[in-house]
Amino acid sequence: MNKALAKNMPATIQIDGSQGEGGGQILRTALALSMIRGQAFELINIRAGRKKPGLMRQHLVCVQASQQISQAYVQGAELHSQRLYFAPQHVQSGKYQFQIGSAGSTTLVLQTLLPALLLQNQASELTISGGTHNPLAPTADFIEQCFLPALKKLGIDTEFKLNKAGFFPIGAGEIYIKIQPWQHRNRLNLLDCGALQSIGAFAAVLNLSEKAQIVQRELATLNKRLKLDTQHQFHLNGISQGNTVYVKVECENHTQLFTSLGEIRKSAEQIANHLAEQVKQYMESSAAVDEYLADQLLLPLALGQGGEFTAQYISEHTRTQASMIEKFIECDIEFIELNKNLFQIKVNVES
Repeated sequence: MNKALAKNMPATIQIDGSQGEGGGQILRTALALSMIRGQAFELINIRAGRKKPGLMRQHLVCVQASQQISQAYVQGAELHSQRLYFAPQHVQSGKYQFQIGSAGSTTLVLQTLLPALLLQNQASELTISGGTHNPLAPTADFIEQCFLPALKKLGIDTEFKLNKAGFFPIGAGEIYIKIQPWQHRNRLNLLDCGALQSIGAFAAVLNLSEKAQIVQRELATLNKRLKLDTQHQFHLNGISQGNTVYVKVECENHTQLFTSLGEIRKSAEQIANHLAEQVKQYMESSAAVDEYLADQLLLPLALGQGGEFTAQYISEHTRTQASMIEKFIECDIEFIELNKNLFQIKVNVES
């Protein structure tokens, strides 16, 4: 590394990837915050908490994509690497295309790049190819209909489109997003989701036999369990095979999405019953957001005016996310247990 370059850099933040839940979120959050703060980091024991530790294909694409948009100096960006050094230079807005080359999650790559790009003075466009409906990541539907509308409350303006769906193991899906500069930063106050307005269920299959009537059975089961206001079969494009179903709970102050993916050894009824159970638990909790959106809201709030909201549950994943954010940004994230199924989360930022 150039000595003059190293001299001008702030001190490198040291991160142990085995902390907390020990997964890929530590890497993605470190990359996002590193680019925003212009702060180098060294990450060791990458994904130490997983069966196959180190950088997998989708994590490597997160690193390479971050390197490209920030002209970063990087060491250790290789498959299965358990150590990474990342030193960003200057984040550049623009039009970018990234290919994961597998069914790795496009939405997790998006969530890595989004925070840095929305803080730029010009709009950016991303096209990301890979998996769009992955078991261990937000689906494209969740991003479009729950995560991005929640960000809109903070003043973040985006346009999102699912061009092609991609299921495991083939993937070959594609998402597109246009990210506008974040000009008006609003504080979030979402302690109460407000009065229930409607519950709708949506289901689709891609390149699977219609004879099994998977969609119809899922919707019928969900209607029986949840007494739906609306139910829809929707169409997907792509070359992979799969089934996705989600329930949209629209309230006065917030829209929450619950998603599930079909599995080979599970019936349509089992998939739908499990999904219905998640929805029922949410509606009984009086929380504004579920545990997954709670995790995803922390970083945007820390970058903006802060705020507070209620959630069903605080996972180890969310606690790890909070500690990572506090390493890079001067903020205070509080978790207050109101009862067993209700937590208040406060994100206080330095003014």
